[in-house]
Amino acid sequence: MFELTFGGGTVMKKIIVGITGASGTTYAISLLKALHDLPDIETHLVMSKWAVKNLELETDLTLTQVKNLADQIYNINDQGAAIASGSFLTTGMVILPASMKTIAGVAYGFADNLIGRAADVCLKERRKLIIVPRESPLSTLHLENMLKLSQMGVEIIPPIPAFYNHPQTIADLVNHNTMKLLDALGVRNEFSPRWQGDQNER
Repeated sequence: MFELTFGGGTVMKKIIVGITGASGTTYAISLLKALHDLPDIETHLVMSKWAVKNLELETDLTLTQVKNLADQIYNINDQGAAIASGSFLTTGMVILPASMKTIAGVAYGFADNLIGRAADVCLKERRKLIIVPRESPLSTLHLENMLKLSQMGVEIIPPIPAFYNHPQTIADLVNHNTMKLLDALGVRNEFSPRWQGDQNER
């Protein structure tokens, strides 16, 4: 895991966030907000064309507001971007929500846009890559593609809600997924209540 040390010895983690056109843009926004509030995190954001459309359909946020949550923003077609090269050191990448098209492209190295290329870089450089798949039901082909990625070390974290913490709002459900992503990235957080064990007498 690569980190950047700067003034005063603070350790900076560079994390790529790729947002694709699957439904569930709110999960990505939640993660971006959480990372934005951490001074030792530098976020590099790439959004597909359909991710931008889903932002409009699923949220009240503008594209500018979302971009303001990231430190660096890249065009989806910019194959010359810093994150397209393995020599640009990053901690890793999260693709969320991850469309089945993007997952298939990553699984077979079809880096036809910057999200696919940045993911391909993480694979070849053995850096952390997290996929948050958003589709239901899953076909055999979808499952085979995710299995292929898992066997290459990719972490698959579906946005499945938990109910042991008695969520009261949609935000509570989304925050639980954000907590799991931050955990996977090695970022300390208490973004959502954690399981403390069954306290009932048996």
